[in-house]
Formats: sequence, C-alpha cells, structure tokens
Amino acid sequence: MSGSPPPRSAQAAILIPFGIVTLIWGSTWLVIRDQIAVVPPSWSVSYRFLVGGLAMAAVALARRERLGFDARGWGFAVLLGVSQFCLNFNFVYRAEAFITSGLVALVYALLLVPNAVLARVFLGQRMGRQLIVGSAVAMGGVALLFVHEARSATAGPGAALTGIGLTLCGIAAASTANVMQATQTAKRYPMAAMLAVAMLIGAALDAGVAYALTGPPVIELRLGYFAGILYLGLFGSAVAFTLYFQVLRAIGPAKAAYSGVIVPVIAMLLSTLFEGYRWSPLAVGGAVLAAIGLVIALRARRPAR
Repeated sequence: MSGSPPPRSAQAAILIPFGIVTLIWGSTWLVIRDQIAVVPPSWSVSYRFLVGGLAMAAVALARRERLGFDARGWGFAVLLGVSQFCLNFNFVYRAEAFITSGLVALVYALLLVPNAVLARVFLGQRMGRQLIVGSAVAMGGVALLFVHEARSATAGPGAALTGIGLTLCGIAAASTANVMQATQTAKRYPMAAMLAVAMLIGAALDAGVAYALTGPPVIELRLGYFAGILYLGLFGSAVAFTLYFQVLRAIGPAKAAYSGVIVPVIAMLLSTLFEGYRWSPLAVGGAVLAAIGLVIALRARRPAR
C-alpha cells in the first residue's frame, strides 16, 4: 500500500472552486461573442471590468480591506491590470471576431505551457515528466484542431490563423499575470482589494484603448447586452478570478491552467448549439487528445522546487 498523499489538486478544497471556475468560464466564451456584435471589443471589456472592479471593491470594503497600497503594491496592481485585464482580454475578445468561441476556448487551454515554463524560470518549479508528457499530448490535440479550423473556416485560413494568433497573444499576457499571482509579493496584499484595484486600472486602460481605436463610448441598448455585462463582470470576473487565483496559489500556475480540461468542452458544446460549430473526425480526435493530455498533466504532483 502506498503511503503517498494524494496530489493537492485532488483535494475537495481545490476541486470544488476549480469546478466552479470551469463551469463559469466555460459559458463566458459564448457571452463574449454576443458582446462584440455591435459594441467595439475594447469598450465591452472596459464595461466588464468596471462592473467586476466595483464588485470586488464592495467585497474588500465589507472585509475591511484597505484599497490603498505601498509603492510596491501599486506597481503590482498596475502590472496585473495591464497584463490580465487589459492586454489579455482585448486580444481574446478580438479573436472571437475571426473564430468560434469554442475554438478560442480550446486554444486558450494552451495556457498551461507558458504557465509551466514561466513557473520554472521565475518560481523555480520543476516541470515533472508527467507534466511534460501531458502538455505534449494536449498540444498535439490542439494542433489537429488548428488544421480542422484552417480547412473549414468560412472566412478562409487567414481568418482562422488571425483568430488563433490573437488568442495566443492573450495567453502570453494571461500567463504573465498567473505567475505574478504565485509570487510572495501577491500574498502580501489582500486578494479582494488587489483584484478590485487591478480590475479598475484595467477598465481605465481598456477605455483608453477603446477611445484611441474607435472613438467615444458605444453601448448597445439591449437587455441581453446589459445582462451579459453583469454576468461577465460579476461571475466571469469577480467570482471566477477570486476562486481561480486561490487555486493558483495553492497548486501553482502550471496546474491551475488545467481548468482547460473542462472549459473547452463546455464552450465547444455551447458553440455547437448556438454558433453552428460542426464536428469532423479530425476535430473530435483533436478535442479528445487535448483533453487526455490535460488530464494526464492534472494528475501529476505539484512541481517541486
């Protein structure tokens, strides 16, 4: 009988918030698609994080957390706002103008790769053999989906590659923020207050980008649009990022990115129902291979230092 304890990622305290995050983020991709039908992407991103930031500020005040930091804290909040809540989402929202929301979600599962690499470089966390094998299998699956999308995209391979490229840029920005959250600096500041300030900084930057690219604010006077903003701001941002960063601090940025095991499945099922995504044998094989690889990696123990 083995005396080894189960991986920390297999404990209920991790799996429950991990599951909630995947269910929320699995549905947000389709809502994002609706947000960019009329309103320029950067304005929708700005509204989302204004709502999310105000919600987190209310939580922080209820917990009696100070919304002011020292110089190091403000620097951290600015970097988090730029990488996570400005660059990441501006790239992702624009990607959905070129490829389906389900495919964006699936490509986003590759977040595990830069997370693992950056965690090794900046946090000293080793990439175990099982982590490397699982990541390689997952990347093979996503490569098959790349081929499928390039072949079947109605707007042509160029649009598919543009959408994939924008998603990869978003992944690079998100990975930077993920590794920041695993540092000792992040743990020095209360999470609700830090998220509130970072989201509001991100919202301001998003508004600046939107104004520079598209002009004055645009808003769609439709109930579905406002409901989407509230859902993305409250659940997709305030709730999901709080839970996700808690998980990330517990099991590390590499394994936290394996929420991609379930998120793309949910997103692509919704894409099938509402966007007419069509599954070919190549797409099915790619999705299955990606999921298998991600599960293999998730079952690995937390990388050692």
